Amino acid sequence: MPELTGMLLLVVVLALLFDFSNGWHDSANAIATVVSTRVISPFVAVIGAGVLNIAGAFMSTAVAKMVGSGIVDPAGVTQHMVAAALAGAIFWNLFTLLLGLPTSSSHALIGGLVGAALTHGGWDTVKVAGLRSVLEAMVLSPFFGFAMGLTLMVLISWLFFRVTRAVATRLFKRLQLISACFMAFSHGSNDAQKSMGIITLALLSAGQIPSAEVPTWVIGACAVAMGLGTAVGGWRIVRTLGMKIVKLEPVHGFAAETAAATVLMFTAHIGLPVSTTHTITSSVMGVGAIKRLSAVRWGVTRRILYAWLFTLPGAAIISTAIYLIMGLFL
Repeated sequence: MPELTGMLLLVVVLALLFDFSNGWHDSANAIATVVSTRVISPFVAVIGAGVLNIAGAFMSTAVAKMVGSGIVDPAGVTQHMVAAALAGAIFWNLFTLLLGLPTSSSHALIGGLVGAALTHGGWDTVKVAGLRSVLEAMVLSPFFGFAMGLTLMVLISWLFFRVTRAVATRLFKRLQLISACFMAFSHGSNDAQKSMGIITLALLSAGQIPSAEVPTWVIGACAVAMGLGTAVGGWRIVRTLGMKIVKLEPVHGFAAETAAATVLMFTAHIGLPVSTTHTITSSVMGVGAIKRLSAVRWGVTRRILYAWLFTLPGAAIISTAIYLIMGLFL
């Protein structure tokens, strides 16, 4: 483990705080459906999700490498810039958590990173091709989540057409335990890696490591921070995601979690840092739309979509302001 002092230590602490806020903010992604359908208690759900988040974080480092070296040029990075990016993302997470809006921690982090990088060194600091691929994946993942949720519900409806409602409910209560675990694991496999990438970027730019390979201690620290944040539980967002978008039953929870987790595992495997929040939220919309489009509460959904649109520029503006303020004192 390298010697962590001064700004590098601050960056590592901020990255772990972001990971904690990410887990806290995104706890709903893993537990909202299983809690709202009353399959298990909220306490058991958050503890289980926290443990599976930690396990998922050890699955791969492909996303971490993309965040650490594929979006901004490590040679043009300073510790002040990274600290400002993290602070901007943390502030945005806390702001939307208080509002109960399931916005993307991934978008907040990418927005904060790009905002601070542009302020620090202009477009020469940003790897446009890498940023483009990340943004394309972030835009497309909700569509895949919606489509997979809708398709899975159609398939389930066809396969279980002659099964009584009571029997189907008992079956999918059991199956939803599996899908909730799958969702929690996939959340850890994607989201915990983003802070790993940021810490790796800071270590690389400081000359503390020779390449963008993520150190083992970074993986462990980020995994634990994410798991602890998830175990706290962001209950306002749980209510929004699990109860206010569409009325969910166990079959809907199973379909939404399975669809979203499948998308997240695939993107984690290929190294694209997509939004777990957008993916699970769009999957919930997809399974709700199988009833009828009016079953989705579009007024709530509209507020969520507005928050999605403002996350990238909002976090970028906050990180820019923090970077400029830090420049006055450092």
